[in-house]
Amino acid sequence: MKILFIHADFIEYEVKEKAIEDAENVKKKKDRMEDVLVAFISVENDDEWHMPAINEIKNVASMLNAEKIMLYPYAHLSSNLAPPEKAVEILNEIEKSLMREYDVRRSPFGWYKSFKISCKGHPLSELSKHIECRKEAEEEKIESQWYVLTPDEKLIEAEKFDFSGNEELKKFYEYEASGSRRAEEEPAHIKLMQEHEIVDYEAGSDYGNMRWYPKGYLIKKLLEEKVEEMCLGIGAMEVETPIMYDLKHPALNKYVKKFPARQYRIKADKQREMFLRFAACFGQYLMARDMIISYKNLPIRLFELAKSFRKEQHGELSGIKRLRAFTMPDMHTICKDEEQSLEEFRRQFLLSIEWSKIIEIEGEIAIRFVREFFEKNKNFVFSLVKIWGKPVLIEMWDKRYFYFIMKFEINMNDSVGKSFALSTVQIDVENPVSFDIKYFDEKNKEKYPYLLHASISGGIDRCVCALLEKEALKMRKGKKGSFPFWLSPTQIRFIPVSDEYVEDCIKIAEEIKARVDVDDRDASVSKKIRDAEREWIPIIIVYGEKERKGIFKPRYRFECEEKEIDIEGLKILVEEKMKGFPFRKLPLPILLSKRPRFK
Repeated sequence: MKILFIHADFIEYEVKEKAIEDAENVKKKKDRMEDVLVAFISVENDDEWHMPAINEIKNVASMLNAEKIMLYPYAHLSSNLAPPEKAVEILNEIEKSLMREYDVRRSPFGWYKSFKISCKGHPLSELSKHIECRKEAEEEKIESQWYVLTPDEKLIEAEKFDFSGNEELKKFYEYEASGSRRAEEEPAHIKLMQEHEIVDYEAGSDYGNMRWYPKGYLIKKLLEEKVEEMCLGIGAMEVETPIMYDLKHPALNKYVKKFPARQYRIKADKQREMFLRFAACFGQYLMARDMIISYKNLPIRLFELAKSFRKEQHGELSGIKRLRAFTMPDMHTICKDEEQSLEEFRRQFLLSIEWSKIIEIEGEIAIRFVREFFEKNKNFVFSLVKIWGKPVLIEMWDKRYFYFIMKFEINMNDSVGKSFALSTVQIDVENPVSFDIKYFDEKNKEKYPYLLHASISGGIDRCVCALLEKEALKMRKGKKGSFPFWLSPTQIRFIPVSDEYVEDCIKIAEEIKARVDVDDRDASVSKKIRDAEREWIPIIIVYGEKERKGIFKPRYRFECEEKEIDIEGLKILVEEKMKGFPFRKLPLPILLSKRPRFK
């Protein structure tokens, strides 16, 4: 079923003439409703019942505080329409159910109608939904049970846990248990990403598709290079797979129906409708299905820096925290059995913790289980929490309702009380069967493997968001904002006290393997220093006659005992700060006078 929701000041319609022979009897030729949620509905051939649609309409009405609903049959949303008798039956059931809680009216089915509508025009006033209305897709409601697991192996109900000293974990639990993803206020990273000319909105594209300026692109590429290096370092094989797939492909059709709201759909030609991938899973699944795999080859790790697309709801889009186009380093590991999958899970868990240290984000951990799996593997879980060294949030289900039996994430709380996930590792027991991924065991018999999904960093765009949100929280406490040195777009800035020292500064800059620039603008030294501070430049050196002797007195944005330093000492300091990190050259002209401003 497809539904287009319009939150309207009013809608009015008038029945004109029959569109089909089996049109409903008309009780009212004209009708009008004011301050109303209008649901334009196409009932499709695969739709079997009404409850998923009712739940979605209630959900949208609740978000908008709507008390009136107009159900408007609208065939133009789909080319796969249900027969008229089935469509009317489902529409009647939707209407009857909603009338218990709302003021509901329905325009007649099977007629051409003229209508006028006035959309309210706020961010949530237009929403489109593709809803799975098959009975087999309506799963039993499974409630989460929330716990906190401590490093000393105590599993405590979250409501009974004393969160003293773990305030960030408490915020995370409260968000997970009862929070909303919808952005009611602007997170602090949005102002920072614009002030620092990192990334911004692109009015010429869809919502959640951003423009990355040179500084931001540098940060993004360095993060990508580092996580790529880490994944290749544990033996992953890097691949590239298509970004679009056929909706009717037999191996993909059932899978994508579980996530209809996430899909960007495009017409490839007259016959084929495609969707843009919302993860690298599809290509790697299909590649793994076509591989000839022996137990001797396992574990096999496939890795891809995947440009991905998810059509998130407009009200959930928020700066670069939640996007419709993003880069996700995706790794899938094919494992022989549960024992091997746990070994790989531990390895990737450790790699994720290493990543959080690399980008200097502490975060909070959630581990989610099917209860039976947890009971069987308690000691393994306890060992992970001991490694982390702090209490973690546990979510438990009595039955498996998704593809994974265990999932871990590192999450961060942002400046407006929302949480978002970065690193994740999941043990999947469903998709190897769904996609017919097999290996040959010791007896040369085909078996289905375990499959690990991992994004060691989480979305790269979201990592940049996390960096900025962390600094915003620091600045609220009166501390200085900064980037990790290896990610700073400019690492050293020379400020010549007059034009005669500009060439000296350029020559020194060329000697140092770092991103060094020179502020040659026609401005006072004090203004140049203030501007460098606002840009979070980690090393600022004012250069004049004294500095020509080779000794500098830098202003550091990090703890450093070297109050005076020469050129060689500066090189050694940079080398130490960059040890183990990728390097890229300055993303902008070396002279600030030559730089454009990005708006």
